[in-house]
Amino acid sequence: MFAAERRQLILEMVRANGAVSLRELARVVQTSEVTVRRDVRALEAEGLLDRRHGGAVLPGGFTRESGFPQKSHLATAEKTAIADLAANFVEEGEAIGVGAGTTTQELARRLARVPGLTVVTNSLLVAQALAHANRVEVVMTGGTLRGSNYALVGSGAEQSLQGLRVSRAFLSGSGLTAERGLSTSNMLSASVDRALVQAAAEVVVLADHTKLGTDTMFQTVPTDVITRLVTDEPPGHDDRAHTELQALADQGVQIAVAGASGNPGGDEVPARRQQRPALPGPRRGPSGGGPGLRSAAATVLGEQGAERERARVADLRRR
Repeated sequence: MFAAERRQLILEMVRANGAVSLRELARVVQTSEVTVRRDVRALEAEGLLDRRHGGAVLPGGFTRESGFPQKSHLATAEKTAIADLAANFVEEGEAIGVGAGTTTQELARRLARVPGLTVVTNSLLVAQALAHANRVEVVMTGGTLRGSNYALVGSGAEQSLQGLRVSRAFLSGSGLTAERGLSTSNMLSASVDRALVQAAAEVVVLADHTKLGTDTMFQTVPTDVITRLVTDEPPGHDDRAHTELQALADQGVQIAVAGASGNPGGDEVPARRQQRPALPGPRRGPSGGGPGLRSAAATVLGEQGAERERARVADLRRR
């Protein structure tokens, strides 16, 4: 296939889906990700699309947000691996909050097997995934339905979260940076996520590597409020994603990295612990997340994988 034909097909896929991963583009046009990345750069130079870590999106800057159908096709394997790993941090009998998003929906499907769980959510998709789970109670917020992501937003959703208390909140978003933390492109969604954070002792962010280093309009969770990040293994060539991970770790965020092959195990990025500022209210528990969370982490964070991560980080610093 000639370059012009290939780029036209790439452009049509992005226009049809809003956001497409490099892996999927390479599969459809039957070429390597290196070639696809070169094509995406050329199309971006013409103003026809925007590059994102691991993919391409329609141009639109900080305020553009893809709908659920588009997001559900982006980084699907990575989201599955993240959900598998994140489920290890949920214990029997807990009360947790789960925000809206395609990654949190994947998590909810795995939470259906946790007995005695209470899940507070504003997401219809999360609630649907848990609707028939035995011994799992679902508490829905009020609010106005936002059809693009099947989430309840607005003052009704925020007020229904006041006075609640959960052990931890699992949130996703549109972008994550060490400088600004988690962010999203929609003001109403950001407000509800912030209300979930206020109700939680700990905050766990689920974000695949395509979101690392991406900054969007509305800040949801500042970096110093994030207890843990669950992500996937960035490609070796993605220096910015690796650097962003280390920067987050340096600020005290505990980072669990799902195995590159999608297995439920994971590696841990070593962090240089810093003293965090006091937060208003008992928003977080002990840094280890309590005995139960520590035992889950010990199960999923392999020593061999951690050694690989330390070696990679050291190599980045030498560069």
